[in-house]
Amino acid sequence: MRLDSFYYRLAYRFGKPRWDSTEPRSELEAVVTGRVPGRALDLGCGTGANAIYLARQGWEVVGVDFVANAIETAKSRALSAGVTASFLLGDVAQLGKAGVRGPFDLLVDVGCYHAIPDGLRDAYAAGVAAVARESADFYLTGISEPPASWRLLGAGGASSAEIRRRFGTDFVLEDVQTAGPTGRMSQFNLYHLVRK
Repeated sequence: MRLDSFYYRLAYRFGKPRWDSTEPRSELEAVVTGRVPGRALDLGCGTGANAIYLARQGWEVVGVDFVANAIETAKSRALSAGVTASFLLGDVAQLGKAGVRGPFDLLVDVGCYHAIPDGLRDAYAAGVAAVARESADFYLTGISEPPASWRLLGAGGASSAEIRRRFGTDFVLEDVQTAGPTGRMSQFNLYHLVRK
């Protein structure tokens, strides 16, 4: 088992991880306000706050995460919220194996990519491109320079240069904005990419 996978499984099993929330990220609310709903994919959905928010806005949503406890909580929360969303147990770097089928009009990654080990990032990028409809919007939020403790788990961050290099073949980087408070961590960015 990968070290990062082990860490996240423990974090969800033995308490509420500090990143877990029942509320969607404000950046997500801003990007979907006024949009016509379609199909959306939430990469690294955790316990489902963002997917549930999208479902409430009329989106057909699929969330994927590799932590079983998080997926079960997401399903329970969606049921309690009275919305329909699909939650799949699987690795975001192996979307096909997880049963994710495109095309999607909107893809969101709120704090997942920046923690993916370098050796899995090309597979992640290829998988995302494969399920994104032409002209689909992909919003990725991440820390550009993660703390040393995260780097021990393989996290490489999500700098503008990294995003352009990794996704540039299939996506155009339309915009980069500073997103939300980061506390002691480095800058948290919102990247808006569009499928070519």
